[in-house]
Amino acid sequence: MTAVSGVDAVILVGGKGTRLRPLTLSAPKPMLPTAGVPFLSHLLSRIRAAGITHVVLGTSYRAEVFEEFFGDGAALGLEIDYVVEDVPLDTGGAIRNVADRLRADDAVVFNGDILSGADLGELVGTHRRAGADVTLHLQRVPDPSRFGSVPTDAEGRVTAFLEKTPNPPTDQINAGCYVFRREVIEDIPAGRPVSVERETFPSLLGDGAHVHGFVDSSYWLDVGTPEAFVRGSADLVRGVAPTSALPGPVGEALCLDGAKVADGATVTGGATVGSGAEVAAGATVDGAVLFDGAVVAPDAVVERSVLGAGARVGEGAVLRGVVLGDGAVVGAGCELLDGARVWPGVTLPDGGIRFSSDA
Repeated sequence: MTAVSGVDAVILVGGKGTRLRPLTLSAPKPMLPTAGVPFLSHLLSRIRAAGITHVVLGTSYRAEVFEEFFGDGAALGLEIDYVVEDVPLDTGGAIRNVADRLRADDAVVFNGDILSGADLGELVGTHRRAGADVTLHLQRVPDPSRFGSVPTDAEGRVTAFLEKTPNPPTDQINAGCYVFRREVIEDIPAGRPVSVERETFPSLLGDGAHVHGFVDSSYWLDVGTPEAFVRGSADLVRGVAPTSALPGPVGEALCLDGAKVADGATVTGGATVGSGAEVAAGATVDGAVLFDGAVVAPDAVVERSVLGAGARVGEGAVLRGVVLGDGAVVGAGCELLDGARVWPGVTLPDGGIRFSSDA
């Protein structure tokens, strides 16, 4: 990654993570264990690798959890400031809310639920070479119809911000990362919700400001859904997604200190087995995330699923694409299929029960 200097980082981590419930009932989404550490640790490692040392976290939901874990950032080679939103301010309002903590002329702003391999140094360099007011990271995706698209001209200037459409004119989408001149941030209205997509960026275009696009096709994933969360964690473990925060070697599985995987168990596909978690003989854990203290009984199958802290899966049970909340119990012989979610503390009895919706 290209090193950069003279720039702040702003990370927006104020959301409640409703799409990841019930996991986010006990922790904010950026603090969920992802490949062995809080998701935010991976982003912070990328920021530090790019040479950026001053980070401002814009927090709201469970704001205290971030400072309790990361402190002043010194252990990571960073300086971290914290700014709390008293009321939800949307993306633009949240960016404006941290303006008085910025020190540099430019700030790189990150949505706190994006896993990306973009070269941050090149992003900032493009912004500075273009003399832009704002530069957007634009990701090329195979199916842009699922997103709003952002076309650019031959010089790389953004020409429009388009809503979702079946036939978008470009495969470039807003990737949730921006470089702002500090003066532009200070011009965002303060003290009220502001959407960058619907208000800030269109207003800048209308005023003739230079809004630039940094077009990229590196690794990119929004981890806001259980399916994407599991995939992102597995990609980090297997080295598909870049990070300097992985607490172990890259490979087919990551087993944290105190994890127990019995002889005859199969753990693969980038799975993570948390501290104190257990996988019994004959069990298969494939591409799944087991939080601390989770237990998978003999001959159970857990694929593409998340098991909350202390959750238990009974003998011979099958889970595919499932989320178990903290302390949930799935009885022996149960089958839970894609989309099933079991809330914290809920017990599903033995007996071959099949579920495919919230329980």
